[in-house]
Amino acid sequence: MAAKIRKGDKVIVLTGRDKGRTGEVIEVRPAEDRALVRGINMVKRHQRQTAQQEGGIISKEGAIHLSNLALADPNDSKPTRVGFKIIGEGEDRKKVRVAKRSGAEIDG
Repeated sequence: MAAKIRKGDKVIVLTGRDKGRTGEVIEVRPAEDRALVRGINMVKRHQRQTAQQEGGIISKEGAIHLSNLALADPNDSKPTRVGFKIIGEGEDRKKVRVAKRSGAEIDG
C-alpha cells in the first residue's frame, strides 16, 4: 500500500501540545503507525556517557501518531487529506499523491 505520509513531507500537527505547528517528517514507522517530525513532540532523555557521546539530559523528537498529522497543501500550506491518482498510459502509468484540498500533485 502506498503511504500517505512519507519521509521529507511537510506536515501540520492536528492535536496535542504541539497543535498547529509544522515540521518535516524525518522518519516513518509504518508498523507502529507513527512518525518522527523535526522539532515536534520534543522529549527529554537521560544519556549515559560513552567514548563518542557526552552524558546528560538530551532533547530529541518523540514519535507522534499518523492520525494526529496532516500533510501541508503545496499551494497554501494548510492541512489537507491525501488522495491518489493514476497518471499516464500503458507502461508509463504512475500512481501519484494528490492534495484533496487543492487537487495539486504532491512531490515525493
